[in-house]
Amino acid sequence: MGKKTTHKFKAEVSQLLDILVHSLYTNKEIFLRELVSNASDALEKVRFMTTAEGGQDDTPLEIRIEADKDARTITITDTGVGMTRDELMKNIGTIAHSGTAELTRMAQEGKAPLDALIGRFGVGFYSVYMVADEVEVTTRSIEPDAAPVAWTSDGKNDYKLQDIDDATGENGGESMARGTRIVVRLKEDLASQFTNTAHLKSVIKKHSNFINFPILVDGERVNTVTALWREPKFQITGDQYAEFYKFLTYDSEDPLDTLHTSVDAPVQFNALMFTPKTGGDPFGMNRENRGLDLYVRRVLIEKQNKDLLPEYLGFIKGVVDTEDLPLNISRETLQDNLLIRKISSTLVKQVLDNLEKIAKDDADRYAEFWHAHGTLFKAGYMDFLNKDKFGRLVRFNSSASPSASSGATGLASFADYLSRAREGQKEIYYAYGPSREALGLSPHLEVFRKKGLEVLYLFEPIDEFVMDALRDFDGHALVAAEHADMATLDGFETLEQDEQAAPLNDEQKSTLDKLLSRIKDVLGEAVTEVKVSRRLSGSPVCLANPDGNVTSSMDKIMRVISKDTSIPKKVLEVNPDHALVRNMLTIFEKDALDPFIDQAANQLFESALLLEGYLTDPHALVGRVQDLLTKSSGWYVDSKK
Repeated sequence: MGKKTTHKFKAEVSQLLDILVHSLYTNKEIFLRELVSNASDALEKVRFMTTAEGGQDDTPLEIRIEADKDARTITITDTGVGMTRDELMKNIGTIAHSGTAELTRMAQEGKAPLDALIGRFGVGFYSVYMVADEVEVTTRSIEPDAAPVAWTSDGKNDYKLQDIDDATGENGGESMARGTRIVVRLKEDLASQFTNTAHLKSVIKKHSNFINFPILVDGERVNTVTALWREPKFQITGDQYAEFYKFLTYDSEDPLDTLHTSVDAPVQFNALMFTPKTGGDPFGMNRENRGLDLYVRRVLIEKQNKDLLPEYLGFIKGVVDTEDLPLNISRETLQDNLLIRKISSTLVKQVLDNLEKIAKDDADRYAEFWHAHGTLFKAGYMDFLNKDKFGRLVRFNSSASPSASSGATGLASFADYLSRAREGQKEIYYAYGPSREALGLSPHLEVFRKKGLEVLYLFEPIDEFVMDALRDFDGHALVAAEHADMATLDGFETLEQDEQAAPLNDEQKSTLDKLLSRIKDVLGEAVTEVKVSRRLSGSPVCLANPDGNVTSSMDKIMRVISKDTSIPKKVLEVNPDHALVRNMLTIFEKDALDPFIDQAANQLFESALLLEGYLTDPHALVGRVQDLLTKSSGWYVDSKK
């Protein structure tokens, strides 16, 4: 054995190590990730040197991990580049260099998250002291004639360096080969956990599964899955992508779509992203189960990182691997990291561009995507940086669609709508309702049916926010049907002619004004105004918001948010050509105080409330209907005699 020398740590090192061990890592298994990553870097250097020099080396490039329960040790051995005595002091001794005082001061003063500092100062190796009473590092450099050297420390006050006799090996046996061996003597309370082979394998699979060299735990290779995102796309088959997707997500089905990308600027990274066939969270109860796995040089940094893709793209599963981030970077630093923001910006653009391509090339496949993920995707109305792309990708049901089927024919884009628009049409009209059937009965849409104007159907509350955020598409304003300008609609030719009632003469018009005033007196403060409608043809009345800005459906949403259960005061619009209104006019002409006017006014108002979804107590309405049916049935019986 060679001469052993002892080197004192600086005075503050003990304090610093205490901070690192007890405050830096919340998950003690991270130490194994750090040691395996260091071993992988050493092996990568060997491969680079061998390739650059054109030489050959039969030594297998691998990492071996062995556990000894009786000795309470874990041994991590690699056949990498190794270190000379000077390199050992420089690399592992970094913590004793001048940066130590600054690191300690910054950690104590809380000026930066501790995880953010370890990458800067290179102290990731020392995470091993979370689990170790003592660590011994034995290494031999790839440099010619380099002798083996051993480094030993308990991580408290000092470390020992010892040269090893190259002729006999450290114990008089076979000479040590190139590489590094780290023997971790575990703390007693952690020995059973970290000498458990099954646990070690699970840790490797979690953090280091895609290291580019074999990792053997007690002789069995653990990392058997290829880092597919690092492979050239033209060499990968669809079956390989599907297999990797299932490994990553535990989904039994193949993915709906795969996006494999490699980016060199502004940040270098590789990404492999998948779109599942199903949403997997129909009730929105598992919103946190999203995000891409973030790797740095094949080493897992964070599972399901939430910052790489916005929430509305949370259906995307996959991995991102970059060379540009430090291996030891904290979650706090990731959130504020400029590189992460650049990667995110690029990923979002690529995902949206890919969806546009699918929509253009395969409408049925895009429809399948939309039915699986459209509800979540619509939350992208808040992504103002990608407003135009988002606007091209959203889909709705439509009055021009044959049904709300699951196929592409049940969906309409804004571009589809404009391709069917009437000549001179400058607006895109939409209406919210619980179903196609409900919207088919909506009084507000009668004029659109007469004019042959398409209306987009909104079935989900979020659709209102989408329209409000987008405002327009390709120079065409998005307008709620109930707020459409009647002067604009009058400019379009009427395609469906209803049976026309005889025009009112001047005397009847005057009487109608009095009837509307009488209806207002009957309804009192329940309505703000009663006026003649220009939009109705098949319905006798409808309700409209007095301000003309907020739609009925948005008003309901706001009331739910504010917990307002009152019935809003609206304008009652009356169709003067409807048979019921004409009958009311005749009755009013004979007797302005006829109780039927009161009964009909209340009935029409509550029926309108029912259609709008505001009627909370239907008892009066039901009683009134029964009374009217009783009276009318007598007339009907007499007419059959």
